[in-house]
Amino acid sequence: MARQRRDYYEVLGVSRDADAKTIKNAFRKLALRYHPDRSQEPDAEEHFKEIAEAYAVLRDPQKRADYDARGFAGVPGVSPEDLFTGLDFDDLFGGLGFGSGAGPEGLFERIFGRRRAAPTRGDDFEIWVEVSLERVLRGGEESIRTERPRPCAACGGSGAKAGTSARRCAACNGTGQRVTTRMRGDIRLQQISTCPTCHGRGESIPDPCPACAGRGETRSEDTLRVRIPVGVEDGMRLRIPGKGGPGPRPGDPAGDLYVSVRTAPDPRFERRGADLWREQSIELTDAVLGNTIEVATLDGSASVQIPAGAQPDRVFRLRGKGLPTLGGGARGHLYLKLRVRIPEHLSREEQQLYERLRALAHGRPRRGD
Repeated sequence: MARQRRDYYEVLGVSRDADAKTIKNAFRKLALRYHPDRSQEPDAEEHFKEIAEAYAVLRDPQKRADYDARGFAGVPGVSPEDLFTGLDFDDLFGGLGFGSGAGPEGLFERIFGRRRAAPTRGDDFEIWVEVSLERVLRGGEESIRTERPRPCAACGGSGAKAGTSARRCAACNGTGQRVTTRMRGDIRLQQISTCPTCHGRGESIPDPCPACAGRGETRSEDTLRVRIPVGVEDGMRLRIPGKGGPGPRPGDPAGDLYVSVRTAPDPRFERRGADLWREQSIELTDAVLGNTIEVATLDGSASVQIPAGAQPDRVFRLRGKGLPTLGGGARGHLYLKLRVRIPEHLSREEQQLYERLRALAHGRPRRGD
């Protein structure tokens, strides 16, 4: 069932007299929430389209005036292209690097089912990087090593030896395809396949470049720096423009590199979104009598009051001692789950004391007696 159109101001959650900055901030907040590459909410893409449409109209003074005057009838021609044209994703998403998903064209194609006209570009690459909880807390830069193809410096990506050039393939006349035609009665059948001579390139190289063996590219290792935003989420993809595969032809732009982030395992804590969980062991005597203990946090240590009679598996919450939300918002909490240590080896004196405790417990009147 098609979603019923809602008022654009309602979609963005702003008043009708909101200024451009308020509208932009509202769109950014909602787009962070529903961006298809990070949202786990149902119908995230539909929500993303809805807020993109609202922002496409309200950010444009003329479209907004027409909408204010006549409602949806005043802006009947809002097309998918209008939703993306002119949007600076790095500006809108604060340089987080994932704003365009798999690139603006990839996000556009996935949501709207067709590609926009765009220059031919190289393939996008993706790698993973593990970051510590401290990096999630404070943000910063991480070094990553990646191996990728790049145009051969010796031939400029042509594949031909210096001083020579590629030639149009005579077998396919430069089309890169071989067409075989045969008749079946009055019907002419054509079969199109890749040209076996040039392997689809449309050209042949009589004198291949010795540095790249005619491939037009070589592989090299790069060490890159990627900025990790405060509160980065597991699975978030950070974009490094132009560090993907080279364009299919000399002069075509390179693709992008996407760095997918995951939180490195930490023996102290378990991450659950912005919250941290920790199993905290205490002595049996502290559980019975109560005590103040020091527990580890990402900021150092904190004092926790254990009340007398604390039971195993009881959970304590330390407010604001978790991780920040994306972009440095409010911090989550640290949850401590108690584990009571039962002594395995007792000294003679300890055993005597426990025997006395047992005797007292067995002699104690039961409730209700």
